[in-house]
Amino acid sequence: MENRLAHDNLPRLLLSLAVPAMLAQVITLGYNLVDRIYIGHMDDGASAMTAIGICMPIVTIITAAACLFGRGGAPLSGISMGAGRQDEADRILSNSLSLLILSSLLITIGILLFCEPLLLLFGASSATLPYAEDYLRIYSLGVFFFQISLGLNFFINTQGFTRIGMMTPLIGCVINIVLDPIFIFALDLGIRGAAIATVIAQFVSFLWVLRFYRSPLAQLHARVPMMRPRAALVRRIMMLGASPAFMISTEGILLLSFNTQLARFGGDIAVGSMAILASIFQLVLLPMIGIYQGAQPIVSYNYGAGNHARVRETIWLAGCATLAYSLICTCLLTAFPHFVAGLFTPDQGLVGQTAPMLRLYICGCLFLGMTIVSQDTYNALGDGKLSLFFAFFRKGMLLIPLIYIFPCFAEDKVFAVIAAEPVSDIAASLASTAYFVHYVKKKLPVRSSGSRDSAAVKHERGGKCHAG
Repeated sequence: MENRLAHDNLPRLLLSLAVPAMLAQVITLGYNLVDRIYIGHMDDGASAMTAIGICMPIVTIITAAACLFGRGGAPLSGISMGAGRQDEADRILSNSLSLLILSSLLITIGILLFCEPLLLLFGASSATLPYAEDYLRIYSLGVFFFQISLGLNFFINTQGFTRIGMMTPLIGCVINIVLDPIFIFALDLGIRGAAIATVIAQFVSFLWVLRFYRSPLAQLHARVPMMRPRAALVRRIMMLGASPAFMISTEGILLLSFNTQLARFGGDIAVGSMAILASIFQLVLLPMIGIYQGAQPIVSYNYGAGNHARVRETIWLAGCATLAYSLICTCLLTAFPHFVAGLFTPDQGLVGQTAPMLRLYICGCLFLGMTIVSQDTYNALGDGKLSLFFAFFRKGMLLIPLIYIFPCFAEDKVFAVIAAEPVSDIAASLASTAYFVHYVKKKLPVRSSGSRDSAAVKHERGGKCHAG
């Protein structure tokens, strides 16, 4: 695998790594939809679906915690592997595993002790609280398996095994699909059955990840003596993981902002349209994230090895791929908005409301690919502070404030709320791309053929890996 990341034909290598990573993102999205589809067909499906919606922000926080330590540690391990510092790469994995274990245990204990107050805080009513509590208490028993499998899966990808990494969510998704109807309907366990099926699926995914790390393929190994957290290393891991964790954890706040404003100005039908728009946006966004997750092992490894030319070429190819994908998706969605909206609902009134909103909402995705490439490159090269800043810039400084500002200056307030998305996407993309061009020139200077980055040489002599 070392020679493959360093020497294989780059377009072919990127394709072989990016396609499974893209599929994994889509599968993960499907994984989250499975329970909702089955639960919606229960006799008391409306209350149960509302309960699942109340639990989702908590599930999002759990996912963000796994990304904080998994996506934070994986690029650092990749850089160390490329620099030939295997012990350091293993120590990063071991520290990340310790953090994943600790956070999963704390989350599980917190949910079991404070389940009811948490759910009431997130909007549970007397009608939905029993359903939400049944689901969340059982779901919490699988948090350990979920966080370990998801967190360590990023390290599988950074070793270049994205096909194996794709199987982690795929196995869980298939098992969940099979077990849901058995537990929900055949055994008449209702929403508790959905939670039990999810925990079993997470446990099997956990076994799959464990199996990989016990196989000869694994280049990274968790070692018990290295699992004791080191403060400096923990800071580096958390700084790199902060940006993806922030992006995930703020989705709930973002959707709440949209729904509050749309309910105020457009009523329930506008909120229903937003649910469709958010789903479509995820279907566009996640494959672009997958493309760069395929590029990340190549970027991190070759940066550690001092091969700047290969890093720059990988960034260029990933950028072209994301832009091509976003261009095709944007054109199709703006050309056929009624057809796409109709895939989500048979209600023609809702389709008629959603279609023109979709044309406006999605147009900023044309440039969003460069935001993803730049932010994930900062992470892949160890500069987590920059990634976190631009993630906060798009959502915290632009999108959420604009959701509340734009309606003050427009007659059509529903479309003014929706306009916040493309405006923030375009502005953030232009700003991040402009800085990114400068960053790449400074971080990856052009060198004569065969020359190596001085940072990589320091690595091989025992120097510290630069982590931004």
